[in-house]
Amino acid sequence: MTTKDKLTLPTAEEIAIAQECSREISAFLETGSESQQIDISSKDGEKHALSIPTRALSLLVDILAQLGQGNAVKIIPIHAELTTQQAADILNVSRPYLVRMLDEGEIPHHKVGRHRRVRYQDLMDYKAAIDGKRLSALDELSALSQMNDPEY
Repeated sequence: MTTKDKLTLPTAEEIAIAQECSREISAFLETGSESQQIDISSKDGEKHALSIPTRALSLLVDILAQLGQGNAVKIIPIHAELTTQQAADILNVSRPYLVRMLDEGEIPHHKVGRHRRVRYQDLMDYKAAIDGKRLSALDELSALSQMNDPEY
């Protein structure tokens, strides 16, 4: 794992700054426009005006909000291809268990040489399907529990 891959939690100072910045940017975010103008100051005080896509600015607000809650943040492009370890980390399972799921065809994948790669979108589709099944099972258990409750 490279240094770039390691996530660290924000410091108390970073949390406070992120909370303030998230509120400030949110107040000026114009979601109806394609882009927005922002000013950035260099170390020597020189201002630079930038036009930034509103989607990117909205994403920045989301990142700052997460940092403001003390969470580490990592951005993964939707079209990214993940290693089996990265995919396992996202699903919170062991790498051997993930490999077994790939080999059984539960999650689409392909090989690059002898290494398996999983598309991020395929992994998220699988996760959404599993989460849906879990919620459905919980709803069913809840309904059964209520039916067996004499006060119901």
